[in-house]
Amino acid sequence: MKPEDDMNIILVGKHHGKSRVLAINGTLAVGLLFSVLSMLVVAGWAGYEVAVQRAEAREPSNSELVAGWQQRLAQQKAELAGIEENVQQQVDALTLRLGEIQGRLLRLDALGQRFVESGLVASDEFDFDQPAAVGGPEDGVSGDSFSAPELTRMIEEMERRIEDREQQLRLLDQVASRQKLEDELYLEGRPITWGWLSSRYGYRSDPFTGKRTWHAGVDLAGKDGSNIISVAGGVVTYAGERYGYGNLVEIDHGDGLVSRYAHCKTVKVQVGDVVQKGQVVALMGSTGRSTGPHVHFEVLRNGKSENPETYIKRASR
Repeated sequence: MKPEDDMNIILVGKHHGKSRVLAINGTLAVGLLFSVLSMLVVAGWAGYEVAVQRAEAREPSNSELVAGWQQRLAQQKAELAGIEENVQQQVDALTLRLGEIQGRLLRLDALGQRFVESGLVASDEFDFDQPAAVGGPEDGVSGDSFSAPELTRMIEEMERRIEDREQQLRLLDQVASRQKLEDELYLEGRPITWGWLSSRYGYRSDPFTGKRTWHAGVDLAGKDGSNIISVAGGVVTYAGERYGYGNLVEIDHGDGLVSRYAHCKTVKVQVGDVVQKGQVVALMGSTGRSTGPHVHFEVLRNGKSENPETYIKRASR
């Protein structure tokens, strides 16, 4: 480059108007131009790299995609597990309520069986050991399964009906139990299963002295060792030997009624025992003041003797 082709750069100062002249020849100008171009290229390349990195940062890699899907899958599994747990809790609750209903139904069956055994209902009409007879024609349309809320409502309705039936049956049971107790305490019948009346109630000739004496009971003769039974339910108040009576059993039936069974060969009960109507309390014998195997049977009301034949001839309730 020729000297006249050199480039001059004049620098003017801000104060006092002073200036300086900077001469730039061709070689220096080319170097400066190359440096500027190089800086532009480097800056462009750097910008490109930054843009690529940012783009790559915005687009996840395959591993990141897999990790994301796995995370979502884990969340869905957790939600499904929660739903399954909730459903299982509902099933457990329904199962518990069904168990309670089954227990209440067993109690109702037991009450019904007691009514059958007591004769209040006919056994051939109500068989509590068999399921209730049901049926009907099919309409040919496949029915839908019940939903959990529908089953819950059905169970609640069943519980209400069972509770109502329980109350009714409890009342019937109380009435039946009271009736059975009254029948059990109803004094009637003979104190023997086989035998005959050998001496009546009232005045008679004494079998040992021949004199006219009072007989406070009736004598029923029979086979030695045969059964003597209670004519009503009650509590044994005396069981042992007593003067004149021999071996004696005395039973309190309540309401002031007491029955006595004397001259027993063997006593089968003890004081304090609760006996039922028809239960064997002793065996027939001839202990005490007796001429042969028989039972001396007395009935007392409030401590005073009554004619036992009145109770022997009573009709069963």
